[in-house]
Formats: sequence, structure tokens, C-alpha cells
Amino acid sequence: MTERARETTKRRIQKRLAAAAIFTLFAIGLAYEEPTIEIAWVSAILLLTIYLFAFEVVDVDVAAVSIMVILGLTDLLAPIMGLEKGLVDSRQLFNGFSSNAVLSIIAVMILGAGLDKTGIMSRVASIILNLGGTTEKRIIPIVSSTVAFISSFMQNVGAAALFLPVVSRISARSGLPMSRLLMPMGFCAILGGTMTMVGSSPLILLNDLIATSNSALPAGQQMQSWSLFSVTPIGIALVVTGVVYFILAGRIVLPATKSESNTTGADAMAYFRQIYGVNYQLFEVVVTDLSDLVGMQLDDVETKYRVRVIANKHSGQESLVGPGTLARDTGFQAGMVLGVVAEPNDLDRFVERYHLKKRAHLRSFAESLSAAKAGIAEVVIRPGSSLIGKSARDVWMRKTYGIAMIGLHRDGETLREGDDIRNIALRAGDTLVVHTTWDTLARLEKNPDFVVVTSEYPKEELRPHKVGWAALFFALALSLVLFSDVRLSVALLTGAIGMILSGVIRIDEAYRAVSWKTVFLLASLIPLGLAVESTGTARWIAEQTLLIVGDMPVWVVQAAVAVLATFFTLVMSNVGATVLLVPLAVNIGIGVGADPALFALTVAIATSNSFLIPTHQVNALIMGPAGYRVADFLRAGGIMTLLFLMVSMLVMNLLY
Repeated sequence: MTERARETTKRRIQKRLAAAAIFTLFAIGLAYEEPTIEIAWVSAILLLTIYLFAFEVVDVDVAAVSIMVILGLTDLLAPIMGLEKGLVDSRQLFNGFSSNAVLSIIAVMILGAGLDKTGIMSRVASIILNLGGTTEKRIIPIVSSTVAFISSFMQNVGAAALFLPVVSRISARSGLPMSRLLMPMGFCAILGGTMTMVGSSPLILLNDLIATSNSALPAGQQMQSWSLFSVTPIGIALVVTGVVYFILAGRIVLPATKSESNTTGADAMAYFRQIYGVNYQLFEVVVTDLSDLVGMQLDDVETKYRVRVIANKHSGQESLVGPGTLARDTGFQAGMVLGVVAEPNDLDRFVERYHLKKRAHLRSFAESLSAAKAGIAEVVIRPGSSLIGKSARDVWMRKTYGIAMIGLHRDGETLREGDDIRNIALRAGDTLVVHTTWDTLARLEKNPDFVVVTSEYPKEELRPHKVGWAALFFALALSLVLFSDVRLSVALLTGAIGMILSGVIRIDEAYRAVSWKTVFLLASLIPLGLAVESTGTARWIAEQTLLIVGDMPVWVVQAAVAVLATFFTLVMSNVGATVLLVPLAVNIGIGVGADPALFALTVAIATSNSFLIPTHQVNALIMGPAGYRVADFLRAGGIMTLLFLMVSMLVMNLLY
């Protein structure tokens, strides 16, 4: 670890310790201010939750499960804590895993993966190119509104991930930089999640939270649940606002970094030279009997001489390319043929130093490393990826995934072989420049840890012949939601299981399509919401809030709730913010004589107002491929945040 990295880690630990001390003192103070011991303990757990989420002490799903376990242990530790019973009934502790919200999210993810398998997204890209041509002001509204529509029926990060390769293709063909297209697409993917009650996790969760609140309210204050299209006017207004904003102000707020993706064909290397400043070429060299390499390992020379070995072949044997064939501890032997990716000057220095034989043309790897079989590609580390925090060396990336990393693009800077890139811990949004076979890249598209940006390469066939079945079961699920009293989860799972049975998507693909991190995060936080409501904590916080804003007009109180939700969603997950704030908003609404269901909706809508910094999964996803910096989000997202608050408040108060 470098001195700079150690200093950064030290400062991060100091901040966490300072924050922990502040939160602890606050929790102790609450013990003297809270009206009951139950409220004191729940408030302390709320503070712990916010601390764990805001400072990312552990992964958010681990934090959520930990909070659920703590709530469960209060049943055992009640006498020590001064409680008569646990904060949550142990029989209800795991109800979140079978909740309507969790099962609905699982079904939505499978439905989205099924639609992707039919190649519908490629058709959409072709239509956009035909309609929009190469004009930015025509392509942005088409791309953004299309993604917003898709996002209204599936998780917004899923819609953005599906459309990222499409935008890459549009960028390559139109000549428009991806940085001019990805931010409007990403923002509208988030906005599109407000168009239906299944478009985002907070809205899917909302009706369950309302039902939980109803259990503690008298009959006269019971709230009605929201139907599928109840929020559509709000969502449409927000999407239109976002599109118009980028049409009018995009020239000012959007960066002009060139990052269009076109990584196959004769100009592939020209693309990587232009965007990442790399001038790699593919060479074939032979380890001679007199070479000093004999007895050494790949790891001994690759970083030092800035070369990357992507294939090898022993005399009389088949060439070895792809996953499981090469690792850093592979030893050099006399007569071994190496496929090497390097800049010409670096390769010449390597050949001269170790007395290697450089071949004028590919011979042993002419077939396996041909342009039709392999090449250089871009992949992005997806938010929630299991690789975050790990280095390429930690996961043996070349051996495990079959991708040889030759560049790492982060925060506008490209690090290359020789810069120790394999020891750098990966982050969400990192763009990896890799050499790989196309078969491996096609398999990587199914891996939830990556988003493959490179789109135009020879790949396995999709299932376009299944598009009819996909459309049928998607329409069936939608019809059940719209025209029947079947629970949302049952309706959506009907479409999902239909796609599986009809062969649109295989069961193993369906499992991979589900973000289990999101599932555990959501299911584990539901008991916390129950504890907040059942112990009277939400009512107590509402009363304290009313002391500050209670005498103000109702719309001011509602706006304060929206601003609070906006702040929470910037520092913690939108699901967590929704679970924490909906019970509070309901009690505030009742306290000021307003519609509590509208205040609950205000929270669920405002938790999508996450544009100011790249903490939202969609923003983290697009940051690397477009070369965005935090300053880009502050500039464009700051205005969008204010527009979101104004438009959503206006439409909600006009219509409801």
C-alpha cells in the first residue's frame, strides 16, 4: 500500500470514529429525552442504522441483516435492556422475505432479464438511430424517454444496465460522445421509476408500509393503498422536466468528454488510443532455450516490462486462451509460444532483455486470437458487485474470468500495465480495458458483477424467436396487475414463471438476474419499520418535528418531509430512507390534518431525488463509461434536484 493510500485510509477511519462518537453521544442523550425506554432503544437502533449506511462501515445489505438480527436479539435481552418484551415479535422478524414487496422486486428483475434475452433492446437501438439520426437534441429525448418508460416497469438500475450497451452503440454510430448521452439516460432512468408503483423499490414497498401503519391507526384514519398508475402523472411530469432540462441546458451542464465505444473492426485500436491513450498491439513471441525467462513466472515480468500475456501454447499442444488457462503463477518453459498484448516499444524491450523470438505475424494463435474470436473490450464494475473493494490480483481475474486487464479508467484518468493496476481495489463505476475472447465476453454479460459496455462484437445468438412468448407473458402480468385483484407479487411472478416455462429465460439465468443484495437489504429493513411504528417511535419523532414546523402551512410541512427524504437518499439507500421515513411522514400528516397517504407518497417519490452526487446505483453505473467526475454531478444534478422538488410538490398538490 502506498503512503497516499495509507493516509487516505487513516483519514477515513478517523472520520468513522469521530462520527461513531457523535452518534453514541446522541444516542445517550436520547435515553434521557425519550418518553419510554422502548422509544429510546428504537431511536438508538435508528441512529446505528443511519451511521452504518452513511459511513459504509460494512456493505449495506450486511448492515441491514445486522440490524434485523439485533432486533431479534432484543427478545432474548429484554430484561437486561429494561424491556418487557422484544422490540419486534420474533415470529414476524423474517416476514420481510415473503413480503409482497420483496417477491415483486424479484419478479420484476426476472421479467427484465427475459425481455433482454429476446433482443428487444437491440431493436430499440435501431429504431432510435432511425428516428434521431446524429443530432444530439433529437437523440437525447428519444433515448431518455425510452429508458424512462422501460424503468417504469423494472428496477431503474436494471433498465440503465440494459441500455448502457445500446447507448454505446448509438454513440459509436452517431459520433456523439457517451458523456453527452449517459447522464440524461441515467437521470431519466431514475425519474422513470416514479411513473408506476413497480418502477422503484420505494414505490413497490410503499403499500406494504401503508398497511403496516394502518394496523396501528384507528378505523377513521385508515389509508387506501395506491394503484399501479396512481403516480403516473407525477412521473410523467418529472420525466418531461428532465428531458426538457437536458435539451435546453445540456450544452452547458453536460461535459464533452469523448468516450464513444466502438471496439471491433479495423478502427478498434484507434478508439482505445483516442479515449484511453493506449497503443497496444497483439504479438506472438517464442521463449528460446537460452532465454532467462525459463523457470520464471508471469508475475515476475509483466508489470515491470508493461506486457500482458493473454495466451500460451506448448509444443505439440493446443493453444490455451480464456478462463482457467493462465494465471500469474504460470511458469515459462523453453519452446513456449506466448500471445502478448503490449505497446511496440515495450514489447521490443521485453524481447531484447530475455532473448525471445518475435514472430512477424500470428501463427500459433492466428485462429484463437483472430478478430473474429477475441479483442479488446470495455467492462464496468457494477454497483453491488462482489468485486468492489477487491483487486484483480485478489480474484485472479485473468484465470477466473478470462479477462486480461490492460487498463483501468477512474475519475478521468487511465492507469495502464506498469502502474500496478492489478493491486488497486476496484470501485463501482470503474471501467476496465481488457483483452478477452468474445465467448468469454458474452458469458460476462450474464455476470451480475459486470456491465459489458462493448456491444458490437461476434457473440452468441439471443432468442429472438421467443419474443412472442416474452411479450405475451409480460402483457399477462401487466393485465393481472391492472384488471384483477390479484396481489402484485402473484401477478408479476405469473409473467416471470411464464417466461421461464416457455424458454424465454432459463432458470439459472433467472437466478442470476436477481440482485440478492437488494432482496436482503429490503427484507431485512422491514422489521425495523415495524419496530419504529409499533413502539410509538414514529409518532414521537413526528411530534417533535411538528413542534418546529407544525404552525406552518401544510405544503411547507410536506416540503420539509420531501427535503428530509432527499437528504436521506443521498447518504443511505432509498429503500432504507423509505422504511425510516414513511411511518414518520404518516404521523406528521395526521398531526397537521393532511392526508397521511399523500405524505407517505411524498417520501416514496422524494427518495428518487438522487442526482447531486453519484451515490445512487444508476449514477455509479454510468460514471466510469462516460468519464464523469463528481463535479459533473454537482453541476447537472444540483439543478435537477431543485427541479425535482418543485415539480413533484406542485403536481402532487394539484392532483391529490
